[in-house]
Amino acid sequence: MTSSLNAERGLVVSLISHGHGPWVQALLQDLARLCGASVSRVVLTLNLPEAEPQAPAGGWPFLLEIRRNASPLGFGANHNRALRGAVEPMVCVLNPDVSLLGANPFPALCEAALPADVGCAYPEQVDGRGQLQDSERELPSPAALWRRRVLGHREHRVDWVNAAFLVMRRAVWDALEGFDEGYFMYCEDVDLSLRMRLRGLRLHKGAARVGHVGQRDSQRRMAYLAWHVRSLWRLWRSPVYRQARSLLPGGTRGPHTIGAP
Repeated sequence: MTSSLNAERGLVVSLISHGHGPWVQALLQDLARLCGASVSRVVLTLNLPEAEPQAPAGGWPFLLEIRRNASPLGFGANHNRALRGAVEPMVCVLNPDVSLLGANPFPALCEAALPADVGCAYPEQVDGRGQLQDSERELPSPAALWRRRVLGHREHRVDWVNAAFLVMRRAVWDALEGFDEGYFMYCEDVDLSLRMRLRGLRLHKGAARVGHVGQRDSQRRMAYLAWHVRSLWRLWRSPVYRQARSLLPGGTRGPHTIGAP
């Protein structure tokens, strides 16, 4: 277990705030209270003007780096810049609307992410009522989206996972060169997951559970819906998607079932 413990203590977390000050404050306090032995550095990117978080009485148990953007950047661009040049053996992409539910998820997730055939580890996600969220999805083809959004059918395959909380070896992140910045706000996680799968890497659900608010802005604001549609169109036309469509329905690197480890 020595390698796992060393990985936990060499972990950098990238966190982006888009005016989410109260959520960021609460999450950082939870990280300080619960995860001081696991997290060595947190890079907080303030994508919009806002006040910096207040440190606890004893100070942060990790190095907190705060970066301010002169103008807003996309999801992938922000995380790529935050994790560029990282020296820690493990990296984490974390959303501000995640809650840790009183426990440290990083030991289990770092352990799950360590095997050489794993691309990333992720926790189970539940909403405010404790109901399981659909963070694991099948390939988002037009037919799959119709079955899901219109017919209300439940998905059974895990071709990709959302990027609300991902832990991976830095070697994997570097090999993939992070997120594809051609996507703005949507489908970055689909593309990243598919590129992992195309390299023969697994998406591994670790023995950890977190809360996730998971606001769906694309269902409420037309600008976000337009970004979502543009990202989907870009994804469907990409070589990554075309390769994934031929690979993922079967074969030794095919999808696993939702709920399976």
